[in-house]
Amino acid sequence: MEPVKVGLLGLGTVGGGTVTVLSRNAREIARRAGRGIEIAHAAARAYDPEAIEGVERISRIAEDAFAVVEDPQIQVVVELIGGYSPARELVLRAIELGKHVVTANKALIATHGNEIFAAARERGVMVGFEAAVAGGIPIIKAVREGLAANHIEWIAGIINGTGNFILTEMRDKGRDFADVLAEAQALGYAEADPTFDVEGIDAAHKLTILGSIAFGIPLQLDRCFTEGISRIEAQDVAYAAEMGYRIKHLGIARRSADGIELRVHPTLIPHRRLIANVDGVMNAVLVKGDAVGPTLYYGAGAGALPTASAVVADLVDVVRALTTDPNNRVPHLAFQPDELADIPILPMEAVETAYYLRLTAEDRPGVMARIASILGEHGISIEAIHQKEPDEGETHVPLVMLSHKVNEGRMNQAIAEIESLGSVRGPMVRIRMETLAG
Repeated sequence: MEPVKVGLLGLGTVGGGTVTVLSRNAREIARRAGRGIEIAHAAARAYDPEAIEGVERISRIAEDAFAVVEDPQIQVVVELIGGYSPARELVLRAIELGKHVVTANKALIATHGNEIFAAARERGVMVGFEAAVAGGIPIIKAVREGLAANHIEWIAGIINGTGNFILTEMRDKGRDFADVLAEAQALGYAEADPTFDVEGIDAAHKLTILGSIAFGIPLQLDRCFTEGISRIEAQDVAYAAEMGYRIKHLGIARRSADGIELRVHPTLIPHRRLIANVDGVMNAVLVKGDAVGPTLYYGAGAGALPTASAVVADLVDVVRALTTDPNNRVPHLAFQPDELADIPILPMEAVETAYYLRLTAEDRPGVMARIASILGEHGISIEAIHQKEPDEGETHVPLVMLSHKVNEGRMNQAIAEIESLGSVRGPMVRIRMETLAG
């Protein structure tokens, strides 16, 4: 049987890795797919042929990505150029021409996925996007297929390796955020503009996709609450460790009686949890299903070969399904298209969680009592209070508190009132807490 002809858009890190994996494991992949997979046409503005194993096997490499999509021999288009445009136009054009698509582009899927999947259903083609979330970890397939019998209760994931590397270094070596970020940039873990990583935008893209396939809702990136790690200080990391917690930048999707929570933010979690011990640039996703209980998926969330592993796995799925009835394929978002539910996404003010609170207050009688009174007036119960020793000659001391679960709106009101006290200096630090108990 003739090999399936693939058009590859992009020969950067992931594109080069995809060529390498397809070349290196060609025989094994063909045995799994039922026929060979051949890159017949690729588009790249610049690439290093010496750095990509197997690139010489590609019949044609040029700069025009649309020419690849329009090539009549191409059956599957692999989009690895990233970003919103021209990626969206290329993918939609490929679908219009009846070609299957595989992409690693989480921003594209999170933002335009509803449109792309609708177009794909109309033309009877597949869109594979396993590589868009957590690199080489097969989390999309696990949630969409492996856990199909379950009512998913919640998902919590470390889904950005750059942020995890920074928090790990801050914890292990007591370093400041800015210092570690500079190293992450030097090592190539963070971009020159690290905003997408450290402010949670990258994680929000991925969480939007996970939330959709977990709960059967349309993709709604604009409803995902996003908070980064740039304001986390070394002292907070140290205080958390003293109390038996670690700070991780988590994406959390949870089903509640009132709606769906979609939120990305720094989070204190007990140090005993397996996910609390995922360090460096590694990713991990914890999924709680009603039948299976908690399941943990761990691995490399980025990199040439790990991400290429997911890209090629999608290619194998596409090749296996080339002759199947489009109506009997696995739905893009796990649930049948006419079964997607209009469940509301909760605003952050409606979410309930516990909190780590740190403030600097004047060291004199009555101050702590007034702070406790304000918290009590807003129905906030404190689990623990730690007053740190003041520096010599200092009139203000750090206070660290852990609260029980409370509505975020009420916590916002209490924080604003406490910050307005003359005895409190500077803004109050607030980090949400999760037990992630099974």
